[in-house]
Amino acid sequence: MQLRIFIEPQQGATYSTQLRVAKSAEALGFDAFFRSDHYLRMGDSKPNPGPTDSWITLGAIARETSTIALGTLLTSATFRTPGVTAISVAQVDEMSNGRVELGLGAGWFGQEHSAYGINFPDTAERFDRLKEQLEIIIGLWSTSLEETFSYHGRYYTLENSPALPKPVRKPHPPIIIGGRGPKKTPALAGAFAQEYNVPFASVEDCKVQFDAVSNAADQANRSPSEIIYSVALATCLGNDSETLKRRAASIGRSVDDLSENGLCGSSAQIIEKIESYRAIGAKRIYLQILDLNDLDHLADLSDGLIKQLA
Repeated sequence: MQLRIFIEPQQGATYSTQLRVAKSAEALGFDAFFRSDHYLRMGDSKPNPGPTDSWITLGAIARETSTIALGTLLTSATFRTPGVTAISVAQVDEMSNGRVELGLGAGWFGQEHSAYGINFPDTAERFDRLKEQLEIIIGLWSTSLEETFSYHGRYYTLENSPALPKPVRKPHPPIIIGGRGPKKTPALAGAFAQEYNVPFASVEDCKVQFDAVSNAADQANRSPSEIIYSVALATCLGNDSETLKRRAASIGRSVDDLSENGLCGSSAQIIEKIESYRAIGAKRIYLQILDLNDLDHLADLSDGLIKQLA
């Protein structure tokens, strides 16, 4: 089981804070450092310090780290045209010497779009655009150096693109598709993804989604075993009750809520729950960490989980 650190910097994290967490995660042996891709804080009215762009941030972090994988859960397809996304991610892949993974989604948070003047189509159009973006990004990355790439879709048209720069990772950086939709998301994951991620769901709900993606892969003439299945879960470890309560309170959650809907408790309790996800086919767990100032929490997670789950 691979354990990955996943943060939500739109809730309040400067680049310096994110870099500190990423370097700590690398030093402590976590498999990857991932961040969300949002432009607006959620849940309260305190906007400071404001958003940081995911791919600018990851490019900078790439130059300050050497081994840890880097990526997004999930970059919104509404934020950038597919050609720009392909260029940006390929550049960060080169900056990291091939450690980048692209999580790409349709986008869902309407308020951040209106706050920054970004078009926000209806759900059906967003998913249609996402499909075209996946075809274009993979097409650009997969085009040989001797050829150009053209694409004529409903929403995007590319003519004789040199399809540069190329990413370091071959055949291209892994594509991650995530979400809990019953039809469109599994279909896209089955056709395009190297990894499918379910956010903040029970074992039972994850099993339903994993099965849907496996069936979609069969329909797309792919082996379901080609796809890595993963889960993102809010995480709060405390090997004594006072530490547990303090860490839950620091992120505005109760121990009972986190125990029911995330990973919460002692190392042994969290391992037991992770094993239940492993039993249904999950290979990776994204540990959502919301208090980015508590680096001791990362150390406790590393000491309590990584070796036991290897």
